[in-house]
Amino acid sequence: MTPTAAAGDSAGRVPRRAVLAAVSLALFCIQLDFFALNLALPDISRSFDASTQAAQWTISAYMLSVGSMFIVGGRSGDLFGRRRVLLAGIALFAATSVGAALSPDLASLICFRILQGVGAALIFPVGIAVVSNAFPEEGRARALGFLFALASAGTALGPFVGGGLSDGPGWRWIFWLLAPLALASLVIALRVVPDSREQGAPRKIDYLGGALIAGGIAAFSIGVDQGSSWGWLSAATIVTFAGSAGLIVAFFVHERRSAHPLVDLHLLRNLPYDLVTVMGAASNMAYAATIFVASLSLQDTRGLSPLAAGAVFLAPSIAVAVSGPLGARLAPKARPAAIMAGAALVAGVSLIGLTVVVDWWAYVAAFGVCGLGLGTGWTFANVATQELVSTERAGEASGVVLSVLVTMGGVGVAAAAAIIGGLERHGQGASDAFDTTLRIFAVLLLGCAAAAMAVRAYLVRRGLVAPLSMRKEWPVAPAVEASGDG
Repeated sequence: MTPTAAAGDSAGRVPRRAVLAAVSLALFCIQLDFFALNLALPDISRSFDASTQAAQWTISAYMLSVGSMFIVGGRSGDLFGRRRVLLAGIALFAATSVGAALSPDLASLICFRILQGVGAALIFPVGIAVVSNAFPEEGRARALGFLFALASAGTALGPFVGGGLSDGPGWRWIFWLLAPLALASLVIALRVVPDSREQGAPRKIDYLGGALIAGGIAAFSIGVDQGSSWGWLSAATIVTFAGSAGLIVAFFVHERRSAHPLVDLHLLRNLPYDLVTVMGAASNMAYAATIFVASLSLQDTRGLSPLAAGAVFLAPSIAVAVSGPLGARLAPKARPAAIMAGAALVAGVSLIGLTVVVDWWAYVAAFGVCGLGLGTGWTFANVATQELVSTERAGEASGVVLSVLVTMGGVGVAAAAAIIGGLERHGQGASDAFDTTLRIFAVLLLGCAAAAMAVRAYLVRRGLVAPLSMRKEWPVAPAVEASGDG
């Protein structure tokens, strides 16, 4: 290597690391925000003299906003420039954090949370695409692994920070903490994030398609969130789900006819991408349910304070942070679907272990291993997506995956709540109901892992995907090329 080339590489590495730092800090804020506020709900209820169910809308409204806007956010970055969209998302997130901290009533807080969710929906898929485009192919998986490791530090600290601030100065300080952190990310991003976009694509966003898919996901999420309150067979629930189905079907019909579709439907024919998305959805569904059940169990059954419960959550949260670099190291050695099936196997077994251990040290250890398995499923779905699609449409692909993962996370929480409620109505005590619910999700994970590998084996026999062997000389037929090598 010549001195000039070496200097160029060195000069290139510094901005790339700064880009990684800017995006990681923004994603850290999003993760910290969500996981800190979960343990602050009782404090919010007391602050506004509201019911816990009403305060829950500070979480639900945010998730509705995030889940329904991911696809629009990701595609907007591809079309209009990822730098511009990322900066807009971070600025919106910072501003609405201040607004949330100053909220005079619960309605105002919920409105700011909706806008904060829009900011997060711009940051997450576009930030992933920014990192993908900033790093060369050989270093991309490692960079994304570190991105999710640093972002997941927010997951690790969220319950601890939320519990500590709720027990101390109050929930508003969660947002006062987020505002300067988001501002720091914005300042760094302004200096170092380069622009990238899909070259040659018309700068036209499919607004009708965006409205249809956002409305369909939002309606589905509302039905899932409110189904237990309304009654799963009530007219309101049925109408909400029917409306969601109609909007989503209309979206696919429209996308097939649109000259400039929001989502290229050929993406759904990428079989490894589909497998990774399904496995990631199962992992996030189980992850959200596990966090929900464990929060109830630690505080209601084991009698821990929010701060002490947050301390217990450090074990799985740190394991989630470790899962990012772990997945990046495994990426060159195994196919994405196999990595995620293995992660689901680890998570399923440890979930069962979580329901049978008695000693605290064993509980924390099982919880940590569970976090490693579920975290690998969540983070690696995002890492693998960037390896299985063109970098030009990285934001779009990331937005679709994130929409599915976040929406199914909401399904996981609603399903866990419904299972617990049903078991308690049939005479089970709270502790037994919690354990049974976790075992159900463990079986779901184990079943998904087995099904994914069975489907993959069938596709290998048909010549539609690469075999598990990582040999480079495996021939790829023209019909298989678009399907990747997952």
